[in-house]
Amino acid sequence: MPKRLTAVIVLLMAISLIPIAFLALARVSYRTAPRVDIIPDMDEQQKFKPQSVNTMFADGRAMRPEIEGTVPYRGAKLDDHFYRGVVNGTWATTFPSQARVDKELILRGQDRFNIYCSACHGYSGKGNGMIAVRAAELQQGTWTPPANLHDELVRGRPIGHIFNTISNGIRNMPAYGPQIPSEDRWAIVAYVRALQRAGRASLSDVPEDMRQALLDKAGITAEDAAVTVTNDTGGSAGNGAGANEGA
Repeated sequence: MPKRLTAVIVLLMAISLIPIAFLALARVSYRTAPRVDIIPDMDEQQKFKPQSVNTMFADGRAMRPEIEGTVPYRGAKLDDHFYRGVVNGTWATTFPSQARVDKELILRGQDRFNIYCSACHGYSGKGNGMIAVRAAELQQGTWTPPANLHDELVRGRPIGHIFNTISNGIRNMPAYGPQIPSEDRWAIVAYVRALQRAGRASLSDVPEDMRQALLDKAGITAEDAAVTVTNDTGGSAGNGAGANEGA
């Protein structure tokens, strides 16, 4: 075989390895810039995100209100208490009759909260979910931090207000009403109240027959748990370390 032909073949073989080398490099490389899509499909589609601006409409809102005369496809939903969290024109302060508050409801609320809410609010409800943590790291200046559900502002809101927030969204939080049925939204409200109670619980809130096991798990003695400390509200309460550990 002529030497020139051999050289050409070797050169072509070397060139053919270049795309493979780039592919291998791409698999182990990390970049902050978006990837280059040869066939983008719908990766980069034109859309308006929740609570964003659309100048095409006079009110500037991208999220459009229901058209007058719209008929619900899942019934009339005339029960304002159950479907909207409103009683006599004000936020409900009690759960509707369809949502019986018991262990089963709270566990269902925990399950739905962990699926839909924990990504931003965190499993503890303190606003430290993985999305919030990542947004804080990026520091792009466009992120509205999720609420800490243990703040006095949220704790003081009626349960109907919390139900409405889940249903229709608030600030940059989108509406979850279309995704979560009303009964599950009330279950989430019940679990949020349970989280708030657990966040400020003391040993006296734990049933007597469960206290010793909780103390053993926390590694403290009954004497230590009996020591009173001043809590954040300025009052005096039993040391809640053991109770919070158990929660």
